[in-house]
Amino acid sequence: MSLSDPIADMLTRIRNGLRARKDAVNVRASGICEGMLRVMKEEGYIKDYTRMEDDKQDMLRVYLKYGPAGEDVVNAIDRVSKPGCRVYEGVKALPRPLNGLGISIISTPQGVLSDRQCRERNVGGEVLCTIY
Repeated sequence: MSLSDPIADMLTRIRNGLRARKDAVNVRASGICEGMLRVMKEEGYIKDYTRMEDDKQDMLRVYLKYGPAGEDVVNAIDRVSKPGCRVYEGVKALPRPLNGLGISIISTPQGVLSDRQCRERNVGGEVLCTIY
């Protein structure tokens, strides 16, 4: 079965896992999903992720993160750029979720970066999602 939007599938699996208080969820592996998970780990929204090799389709196991009292670290994950309507922004127009308390994940020519990293490197690109 082909999947038309692996990014939306990954975000939905993470969102559902957080609501169900799971420790980990499995998502289909792709380069862009792995880049997004790397940014989420660097920014502190997930604990970790590992790649599980398989002869059919590799999977990524995402270890979800909660606060010290069990509260959610992630309040919302919103997909911005969709297959039917791509959203590209220059470095000056990149979104700042919650005035900098959240992050935007951007696909750039230099790889998948957070909005902070894009501003440091002065590069724009496709806005994949926002997390806060």
